[in-house]
Amino acid sequence: MIRFERDAWALILGGSSGFGLATAKKLAREGMSVCVVHRDRRGAMARIEVEFAEIRACGGGFLALNLDALALEGRKQVLDELAAAMGDGKVRLLMHSIAFGNLKPLAPLSSRVRSPAAVGLDKLATATGLTRDALQAAVREAFEGGAVALRGLIPPEFGDALLEDEDMARTIHAMGTSLLTWVQDVFGRSLFAADARVLGLTSEGNQIAWRGYAAVSAAKAALESVSRSIALELGPHGIRSNIIQAGVTDTPALRLIPGSDAMRAAAVARNPLGRLTRPEDVAGFVSLMCTDEAGWVNGALLVVDGGERIAPA
Repeated sequence: MIRFERDAWALILGGSSGFGLATAKKLAREGMSVCVVHRDRRGAMARIEVEFAEIRACGGGFLALNLDALALEGRKQVLDELAAAMGDGKVRLLMHSIAFGNLKPLAPLSSRVRSPAAVGLDKLATATGLTRDALQAAVREAFEGGAVALRGLIPPEFGDALLEDEDMARTIHAMGTSLLTWVQDVFGRSLFAADARVLGLTSEGNQIAWRGYAAVSAAKAALESVSRSIALELGPHGIRSNIIQAGVTDTPALRLIPGSDAMRAAAVARNPLGRLTRPEDVAGFVSLMCTDEAGWVNGALLVVDGGERIAPA
């Protein structure tokens, strides 16, 4: 279904996997031209080029740039090349899907306060007469085999390093405030369409504290605040800014979070629709947000999770 004109462009920051890639494919199929900015090693490019070939086959404009979207030089190169590629076209969508965050804990686990998983494993080991290591291996094997009810007995694994100021600052910039920098530069070059959309991605961790998630949680809070300010101050210029809160989704970014396997299992158990959120679910919603009919949505946090957030843990 062709929904958009070819001179409408999507600029997707972080578009080689997960939500960004799914959105690039969805919008390309619906007629929009796409610029994907990503940062990947050479060894990953064979897989990525297969994905990009699918976008090119849709027949619209396509620009893929593998560089540092957080650097001034990288941002300038993107906007220079995008302006040349668009010709008379304009940016209908700027989507921020950068997943570059630090997942170190704030403090070591206290010897006086042990995790519920560790306590549970010890009690079960005592009851069964198995060693703790043997029991933990059996629990993980059963969990990976589909026994999701054992998720509470799978403790997340962290290294010894703790979160530092630089870790926090880099994460907040990468996953939060860099949205504003990009919006200001695209706006400053007059590249936005008269009716444009800005979208960022947050998670349930914006309000719930997870061990090791402090920096990303702070970045998500900053992202949401920046989006509201964009909605207010750039709304008069035709730019609508909103944040999407997706449910737990099996993406490369999620797999980096210690304990993510248990998070996935818990999300499936909670979700009224009985499965994880998929990148395609979010991509479909992004497409809807780019339509004229969504033009009155501005400054909102929009939950796309199949009802995960309303279900008991």
